[in-house]
Amino acid sequence: MKIICIGRNYVDHAKELNNPLPEKPIIFMKPPTALLIDGRPFYYPDFTRDLHHEAEIVLKICKNGRHIEPQFAHTYYQEIGFGIDFTARDIQSELKKNGHPWEIAKAFDFSAPIGRFIPLEKIPDPKDIHFELTKNGVTVQKGSTASLIFPFDDLICYISRYFRLQIGDYIFTGTPAGVGPVSVGDVLVGSIEGEEVFSCDIR
Repeated sequence: MKIICIGRNYVDHAKELNNPLPEKPIIFMKPPTALLIDGRPFYYPDFTRDLHHEAEIVLKICKNGRHIEPQFAHTYYQEIGFGIDFTARDIQSELKKNGHPWEIAKAFDFSAPIGRFIPLEKIPDPKDIHFELTKNGVTVQKGSTASLIFPFDDLICYISRYFRLQIGDYIFTGTPAGVGPVSVGDVLVGSIEGEEVFSCDIR
């Protein structure tokens, strides 16, 4: 199982971090140990003082494939979920400044909590999926996949040129604007099309 993540896939998020817009998908990966499921709490790591939430729609890959053609890309996922790409922003900033990889800022243990998945057939418009993250009852991130720079099918095609997609892989498709810090005691709740599908307590 692979956790494949896409960076800077919403214009407003790239701008809020003063990053240039990508011409191709920006890919990074998290190990299986990053996965956090079943509504388990997230324990604030001791190596950061600036942990940020990044809410994302997550695709679950349903069949194996590589070098996938555009007309078949939509057949490689049947469910979507809600996930958080937790980021140690202070560490990431230091790594970026020195031109180093981001792994310890983004791929640490339990940095990829995921909620329950919804069959794509239950989504009114699979090309315009609305999702929202609240922190302690207040909306902090809100987005629509209609605003993706690289839509789902484009990501499937691009990723599969380099990595064989396998059943059970996850693709974090990018975060909209509104990323920000979390603290011990916060409660994060995620919804897709108004339906709550994710909850995570920060301890």
